[in-house]
Amino acid sequence: MTLRARWLGRVPYAEADALQRALHERAADDYLLLQEHPHVYTLGSSADPAHVLVDPASVGAELREVDRGGDVTYHGPGQLVGYPIISLAEWKAGQRDVVAYVRRLESVLIATLADFGIEAETSKGYTGVWVGDEKIAAIGVRVARGRTRHGFALNVDPDLAMFGHIVPCGIRDRGVTSMAALLGEAPEMRVVVDRVVARFAEAFEAGSVERQDVVWRESPTDLSAFTRGAMAGDAPVRLLGRLAEAGVETPANNGRRPEWMRVRAQFNDGYYELKKLMRDRDLHTVCEEAGCPNIYECWAERTATFMILGDRCTRACGFCLVDTRKPLEVDNDEPRRVAEATRDMGLAHVVVTCVARDDLPDGGAGVFADTVHAIRELSPPTRIELLISDCRGDDASLATIFDARPDVLNHNLETVARLQRAARPSAGYGRSLSVLARAKNAGLVTKSGLVLGMGETMEEVRGALADLRGVGVDIVTIGQYLRPTAHHLPVVTWWTPDEFAALRAYGESLGFAHVESGPLVRSSYHARAATDAANHPTAGPATDGAIPIELGRVTARTGS
Repeated sequence: MTLRARWLGRVPYAEADALQRALHERAADDYLLLQEHPHVYTLGSSADPAHVLVDPASVGAELREVDRGGDVTYHGPGQLVGYPIISLAEWKAGQRDVVAYVRRLESVLIATLADFGIEAETSKGYTGVWVGDEKIAAIGVRVARGRTRHGFALNVDPDLAMFGHIVPCGIRDRGVTSMAALLGEAPEMRVVVDRVVARFAEAFEAGSVERQDVVWRESPTDLSAFTRGAMAGDAPVRLLGRLAEAGVETPANNGRRPEWMRVRAQFNDGYYELKKLMRDRDLHTVCEEAGCPNIYECWAERTATFMILGDRCTRACGFCLVDTRKPLEVDNDEPRRVAEATRDMGLAHVVVTCVARDDLPDGGAGVFADTVHAIRELSPPTRIELLISDCRGDDASLATIFDARPDVLNHNLETVARLQRAARPSAGYGRSLSVLARAKNAGLVTKSGLVLGMGETMEEVRGALADLRGVGVDIVTIGQYLRPTAHHLPVVTWWTPDEFAALRAYGESLGFAHVESGPLVRSSYHARAATDAANHPTAGPATDGAIPIELGRVTARTGS
């Protein structure tokens, strides 16, 4: 069995919980998720609320009730939190030996600490790992259907004062310590992660370990996006620096497209007809905004993808051409106009996408929902696909979109874990997987996409595909990155058609209902056929003669 180890960086507790639940429910492989959390106190199934001594908000923390065993504990920066999602062997009569599992986790942590010269041990009558009378690692688990969730928290260099606001694990007469306190200085977190992964694989006899890490950060400000526009001249320096940090060497001259990436303009009647239709309605398409290479093919077949929420994005991803100036006010009449366009064009399948709107409290979720409701009212037969941003991972915002019940919920992972910071610095690998996990839990058909050519390896792409399938994604698209301008990420690799075909075969072997993989593939390419495959796994391409227009809408201009 392959153990997929993932260092996810700093991940909010709710997002990590959604991710581990999805992998517990759906992943074929075993996982070891490793991360830090922002300040949070968690109450286990047997916790006494009186053991929380202050209002968590008063010390900058949140409070979560969770379904692991144990009492109250603390998670925060400087603490390595591990969530093993593994299948335990049967012990007797279909049962699993949970106590033996906990003892093995303790042995992993004791061996890890020994690697740093710290002599730790278990303590009779208590769970966890101790140095004398001070706890250095807490353990709380849950096992369901033979699979594990939750796990351990190793104190590398957390703020130990945060434990003073609770009765840790309900134990009043013992203290808490950390590796930093015992060693006199904090060891590097990545070195601790390396040892934990090695010791875990050894203790649990993993056949192989497939590991991926997000780029390590020293401060939250490292998450900030680069900017274009007035500061555009600085963007390539920051981008190249982030690529170098991710271990990517930029080729001296890799800008010339290979023959299979050359697209000839096909200005036929279908293309001009749709272009005139868009201009007459004063609409913009993402096909034009993002410089999609399939615009001639799709428009010739009366196929287009539109955006809502304006044409200015609050994020500046390293691969995207969309305008990043300050967004305009939300157009509250937009959902109605999108629905009218859908009805009047007679669309069978519509894709509604958006720019990221981090300036809005709900990230634009309400406009998405209103657009779905408007289309349902004016064009009931039309199937609706939403391609959404992450809404900053906010549960309420995402629930607003999910409750609108689109036929397909698409959110793109875009790239592998190692390149997330360079490609999409305001997003997160774990967050995107958790968004897709929550959409699947809401009962939606889910879809995601990867763009290749920014420095990833075949093994990393296969790992990302396994992660997507592990959280229940039904449809995946894989295409080649094309550099929009000199102020964007360079093309590091031109993936060949044979390599895309190999990834298609691998994706199909993982169980995706549909894999669209090729050099010119984009998120909405063949969207209707993909949805048919997800809803009817044995169905082939649509051949009923209906017009498969994938839609959305950008901004309607006003004035003369």
